[in-house]
Amino acid sequence: MIVVDSSVWIDYFHNEVNVRTAWLEAAFGVQPIGLTNLILCEVLQGVRHRRRLRTATNLLTALPVFDLLGVGIAIASAQNYHSLRSRGITVRTTIDCLIATFCILEGHHLLHHDRDFDSFEVHLGLKVVKV
Repeated sequence: MIVVDSSVWIDYFHNEVNVRTAWLEAAFGVQPIGLTNLILCEVLQGVRHRRRLRTATNLLTALPVFDLLGVGIAIASAQNYHSLRSRGITVRTTIDCLIATFCILEGHHLLHHDRDFDSFEVHLGLKVVKV
């Protein structure tokens, strides 16, 4: 499964053309694409118009949406946070830490456009889609 981060969905819904949105467009119906409930929330919070909100909601909820929060993910995410901190790396958001940890534990790849995930890839084995 390829989890698509809000950083890519936001570009996609703003009709920005870049390598990630082009990859996403080409992957529909070909690659297994999903997202987490926190990514869903982030993306929908950023939609400004009611009609676009309905369109985005319909598109995103047609995909697999994984429930992210549970005790195991919370503990593993905190451990990953501390592991990176011990290397002098500060993760800027708890949500990114949770998303990265979920993908690592579940073996999913992540399509993103957010430098906060780079340290998870380099130090903790996060698999990312290379575009």
